[in-house]
Amino acid sequence: MIDHESDLAHVREATERLLTAAASLDNAAAAEPSRLPGWTRGHVLAHVARNADALVNVLQGLPMYPDAATRDADIERDSGRPLDVQLADVRRTADRFQAVGAEPADWSRTVELRNGVLDSASRIPFRRWAEVDLHHVDLGIGYELEDLPEEFVSREIEFLADRFAGLETVPATTLRADGGQAWKTGGTTGGVAVTGGAAEILGWLTGRRDGAALRTEGGPLPKLPPL
Repeated sequence: MIDHESDLAHVREATERLLTAAASLDNAAAAEPSRLPGWTRGHVLAHVARNADALVNVLQGLPMYPDAATRDADIERDSGRPLDVQLADVRRTADRFQAVGAEPADWSRTVELRNGVLDSASRIPFRRWAEVDLHHVDLGIGYELEDLPEEFVSREIEFLADRFAGLETVPATTLRADGGQAWKTGGTTGGVAVTGGAAEILGWLTGRRDGAALRTEGGPLPKLPPL
């Protein structure tokens, strides 16, 4: 069972980690490329702030974004702001997300995200945790996939394995972390076993690593669709 209150606490901790780390930058460093193609660190910080607003919309029964073009334009608009403005925006929007998350609500209700995706309201705090911690990694300022909390890594692998489950363009695949935990994903044909460090598996599933450090049996490393 998803514990949204626990996840909200994890979101708060992840946000503080990101803000503390990003505060070591200056305006020039914030304008440098992030690890995401075409985005500076300023784009990443702007996205983290705008995502908090978007998930508040979801919790309040509103459209996550007016449309894809508006989402992209808002990130571009905010990407070049001075670092202190960026960090204040991330904190302000994060505080608002926490406040809305603390309001009495039916956390079992179904909510709608981008592109018509439906999910339980109780999973929204975990989705926010993923946004904050993975984009912290994307800043490229010393926080790596190996530094992510073990609970988060395990749950995000499970979440993504479920997302790719049933896709016949992906062969039936067993993911096994070196520590022994295993997940299944992909379609119903084939049979590939992928083994490696949990951080490497997560990096491959999220498109942040190419999977070269993973070991495969039964076929080549499957090609995954973009998230």
